[in-house]
Amino acid sequence: MALFMDVHNLGGPVTGEDVAKAHAADLETQDEHGVHYLRYWVDEGQGKIFCLVDAPSAEAANTVHREAHGLVADEIFQVSEGE
Repeated sequence: MALFMDVHNLGGPVTGEDVAKAHAADLETQDEHGVHYLRYWVDEGQGKIFCLVDAPSAEAANTVHREAHGLVADEIFQVSEGE
């Protein structure tokens, strides 16, 4: 498993409530793909969402988004946690 940070650029404002609902849908879907969404951050005004996920691959992480709610990431970066 590896850590990935994905970025969603929605192109306009988003509410924290809507993002929380999408995250809940991810949590309901993730086990089918061996993925674990850990945390997310939102810039409501800019419509940007950042998700930290432990997954076997970037594609597996994006598959969860696709199946859960259809909002796939615009970018996905493999990251490592600093001390």
